[in-house]
Amino acid sequence: MTFLELVNFYIIPGLVLGSIYALGAVGITLVFAILRYAHLAQGDLATLGAFVALAVVTGLGIPPLAALPVAMIFTAAVAVGIDKVFYEHLRERPKIVTVMASLGIALMIRSVVQVIWGVDAESYVRGIVRPQTYFGLRIKDREIYTVLFMLFLVGGLMLFLARSKWGKAMRAMSDNPNLALLSGIDNRKVVMLTWIIAGGLCAASGVFLGINTEIKSMMGWNMLLPMFAAAILGGVGRVEGAVLGGLVVGVAEELSVLVLPSEYKAAMAFVILLFMLLVRPTGLLRGKVL
Repeated sequence: MTFLELVNFYIIPGLVLGSIYALGAVGITLVFAILRYAHLAQGDLATLGAFVALAVVTGLGIPPLAALPVAMIFTAAVAVGIDKVFYEHLRERPKIVTVMASLGIALMIRSVVQVIWGVDAESYVRGIVRPQTYFGLRIKDREIYTVLFMLFLVGGLMLFLARSKWGKAMRAMSDNPNLALLSGIDNRKVVMLTWIIAGGLCAASGVFLGINTEIKSMMGWNMLLPMFAAAILGGVGRVEGAVLGGLVVGVAEELSVLVLPSEYKAAMAFVILLFMLLVRPTGLLRGKVL
């Protein structure tokens, strides 16, 4: 195998897959940083966003990227609604109760998707998409869009967290919730904003996974472990860590096919997750400990 073949068939697909994981992992890391629990419904929120985009694409005949904002807004609204209806009254209960509740929410979302859209695989665009060649690198346009949109969304989020009033409030809640409350920060608004961002990023990850592969009702569940592995690898609570972790997990999964059957590719995320929890629970960029 030549170096170009390694890059074209493993590294580039790994970076694209890692970009998708990164979007979901950022949502996971924000929820844990602000609310202090692992949200197990993130993957199925991504599935919901992907199918909402499919409905818009089918109904209006527009490209998937044009349907992305609609899917992000809808999924963000659903995430806020789920928090208001199911999670809000559990704030003072042990966090494990909310974690288990989020698993139930995941099953509910998946069931709704299966009732409305069925269980068969769907796709945004029919036909074969051929890659373009750039200096020997074979890259599809949709792969370029995926990485660029991930960088754009994450860059915008980091700018928001660093410069805006509510971004600074979210960082304060992440660092010290009690001190933030004593400083006059509105906890309800910060929580709502957290769910809006997490829901929107979940939808984006689902849509981009659908653009690059296909849309299935179980796609979010299959994404969940790699997204958590990415968040923990980079450092829980660190946005840039989630991006780094997502890219590493995506490339590691693709490279694992060189030595393992493709059916066991997802096991690589599990190995990375266990290794980081044992060796460095704070992650590469020293985030919070789960």
